[in-house]
Amino acid sequence: MKHSGNHVDNLNIAYIGGGSRGWAWGLMSDLAAEESLCGTVKLYDIDFNAALDNEKIGNRLSERTDAKSRWRYKAVENISDALNGADFVVISIMPGTFDEMESDVHAPEEYGIYQSVGDTTGPGGLVRALRTIPMYAEIAENIKRYCPEAWVISYTNPMTLCVRTLYEVFPKIKAFGCCHEVFGTQKLLAQAVSEILGIEEPHRREISVNVLGINHFTWIDRAFYNDIDIFPIYAKFAEKYYETGFAEKSNENWMNKYFSSSQRVKFDLFKRYGIIAAAGDRHLAEFCPGKWYLKDPQTVHEWGFELTPVKWRKEDLKNRLERSRRLSSGEENFVIKETGEEGVAQIKALLGLGDLFTNVNIPNAGQIKNIPLGAVVETNALFSRGKVIPAVAGELPWDVHNLVIRHVYNQETVLKAALFKDKDLAFRAFANDPLVSASLDDSKKLLDKMLSATKKYLPGWEM
Repeated sequence: MKHSGNHVDNLNIAYIGGGSRGWAWGLMSDLAAEESLCGTVKLYDIDFNAALDNEKIGNRLSERTDAKSRWRYKAVENISDALNGADFVVISIMPGTFDEMESDVHAPEEYGIYQSVGDTTGPGGLVRALRTIPMYAEIAENIKRYCPEAWVISYTNPMTLCVRTLYEVFPKIKAFGCCHEVFGTQKLLAQAVSEILGIEEPHRREISVNVLGINHFTWIDRAFYNDIDIFPIYAKFAEKYYETGFAEKSNENWMNKYFSSSQRVKFDLFKRYGIIAAAGDRHLAEFCPGKWYLKDPQTVHEWGFELTPVKWRKEDLKNRLERSRRLSSGEENFVIKETGEEGVAQIKALLGLGDLFTNVNIPNAGQIKNIPLGAVVETNALFSRGKVIPAVAGELPWDVHNLVIRHVYNQETVLKAALFKDKDLAFRAFANDPLVSASLDDSKKLLDKMLSATKKYLPGWEM
């Protein structure tokens, strides 16, 4: 790595995962659009052919005249080859396949338990974590061995437990988790400001927020546009759209109806608790007691969001693999555009190319007063040369804290269950999850069924 004024050359990035293509392509696009960085991206995936496809796509993209920077993409067969000499490590893995996720999401429906996402909390998020934690533990060991000074950016869900695992295995690691859910809430607040005040919609970066909570169950207790307090504005906005829901102008989400939301869960939580829930409704609903928003598909429909079936994800994967073929062969032209993710902006700030203040997932060092130290929390932080400095966020109101802390302790239990292959610990966390409304006997049967469906990713467990 070489600094030259406002430019950094020969930067080494290790990309772990990316076989499903989406996140890898987003990073390629953001790097191609950034003129102050250039270097090498080494691609490692357990599916080497997927890494080879990404190598072709990345190098084809880098050669284009409209790319603002030049990057060399290189697929490697061993994780050690990717990590050796890395300045930054990006992790975006799929823990298992959609066959396992199909069980995560849909097996609980036999017991009347519905999940809108199934990758962070609830029975699906818990079993996914049991698969993911050993993978992240192995990655952490390799980072410790091959690039202990590298900065590590994690995008994988369940994000909180992924970042927590990295620090559990390698306490001196320099890692953080990135999530765009708060960005969507900033945009919603910008829309509220525009509508209630009758002004042009501000950019979401013009909305200043104080963030506190855990990933996908994040909250905002202060929000401003310039010197204008947004809370009275949002109160009017939430009251106006509480019954009907608020749909964006396109009336459709960026992906499809399965990812859309009318924001009614957000509005309901605001009316009851007085602070702003700062994740998408599909995620927020899963952290609350199951009868609130996820009682059954009809209840979900009434609250204005959707259950995302895994069969759709499987079809979408087929489409992405076909698109990968077209992009790698040159049949389809890659469109360079900034994704709105902040990974590249965070890299620039850590390299000293301008400070950045944004939300991030890192261990609690006191930034949230009433969450245990060491638990991974989501708050704002200042990114500057070689540093991530968390902002003091204060404390969650006690009624909201009661909702959040249950998940904090459950996550710690899940971590220990995964690391020690302890089925009893896993069941204690499983039965304590607010979505698991089944009897104890039925809960045991359900967990046994879900563990059996994912047993090839749980070596050493006694089933």
